Amino acid sequence: VAETYALYETELMRMNAMDFDDLLMRTVNVLELFPEVRARFQAAFRHVLVDEYQDTNHAQYRLLQLLAGEHRNLCVVGDDAQSIYGFRSADSRNSLDFQEEFPDATTVKLERNYRSTQSSLTGANGVIAHNRNQIAKELWTDAGDGSPIVVRELADEHAEARFILGEIERLLDEGASRSEIACLYRTNAQSRVLEDILVRNDTPYQVIGGTKFYERAEIK
Repeated sequence: VAETYALYETELMRMNAMDFDDLLMRTVNVLELFPEVRARFQAAFRHVLVDEYQDTNHAQYRLLQLLAGEHRNLCVVGDDAQSIYGFRSADSRNSLDFQEEFPDATTVKLERNYRSTQSSLTGANGVIAHNRNQIAKELWTDAGDGSPIVVRELADEHAEARFILGEIERLLDEGASRSEIACLYRTNAQSRVLEDILVRNDTPYQVIGGTKFYERAEIK
């Protein structure tokens, strides 16, 4: 892989081209190597705002240092507990060490939640409490306790789909409307097994924010 990378870099140079990562890396290189360019962009961007800060990687952190290190008019918004993209090189230390890097910054904790019930937040607080390194916070809401959290550990995705189908049928038997029932999943790839069992059971459904598995062009 290392040999291929060297050839790849040589070919990029020959074509006067950059790949996606280079757009970031070469920008950092230029700002580090040429003080006059760095001063120009520091003057141009007097206020820097960063959203989803927990998803930034080291190169992005270095770019931030170079752009805002002089005037220090910087605002970042993020949640270290939502730093789940380490496999894409996101570095949670950017959030954890922020106060140390910018000691003059003011930290505002947004701990009140407007979307969830307290039972969900208490469960989240309990899980997050086990993180070894974190910025302490306690989520709360005045929306009431809501239904308790129920956890089911199942053998595999097929057992999970059968369980969900059983829950749907139970709710319908108890008089719930189909429009009141939703199944949330983390990635679109998880929908296939669930859709399979719903189709086999003649259970009507719709996919919100995506395309049904059997309606995707490659499946057709």
